[in-house]
Amino acid sequence: MRVYLDSDVLIWHLRGEPKAKRFLKRVWKNDNLEPWTGAVQRGEIVFFMKPEEEEATLEFLSHFATAPVTREIIDRAGEFYRKWNPSHGVDFNDAILAATAMETGGKVFTLNTKHYPMKDVEIEKAW
Repeated sequence: MRVYLDSDVLIWHLRGEPKAKRFLKRVWKNDNLEPWTGAVQRGEIVFFMKPEEEEATLEFLSHFATAPVTREIIDRAGEFYRKWNPSHGVDFNDAILAATAMETGGKVFTLNTKHYPMKDVEIEKAW
C-alpha cells in the first residue's frame, strides 16, 4: 500500500525528532508499505532547506517516491479545498495530498489529522 508522508512528518525527522525517526524506520521495514510523498510536500521541504542542508535533505528524500500532480488530483483538491477550508482551515497543500491519496488508493500519515476531514481519504496520525 502506498503511504504518503505529510511534510510535518518529514520535517520532524529532519530536525532529529526521535518519534519521527522511529516511525519512519517502521515504515521502511514494513514490506507492505510503499513510502511516498506528494510533489507539493517535497516542494515544501526543498524550497525551505538551507544550503548547508541540501545534500542530507536530498539524500533523505531519495527514500520516497514522489507522486506527480495531475489534472484529476488538482480538480479533486479544489473540491476538498472549497468544501473544507471554511470549516477546518484546510489549505491547498493538504487538499492536494488528500486528493493524491484518494486518486491513487493511498493512505496519508500526518501529525495534523484535523487538516484532513475528508471522509473518503484514509488518514492516520503518524505518532
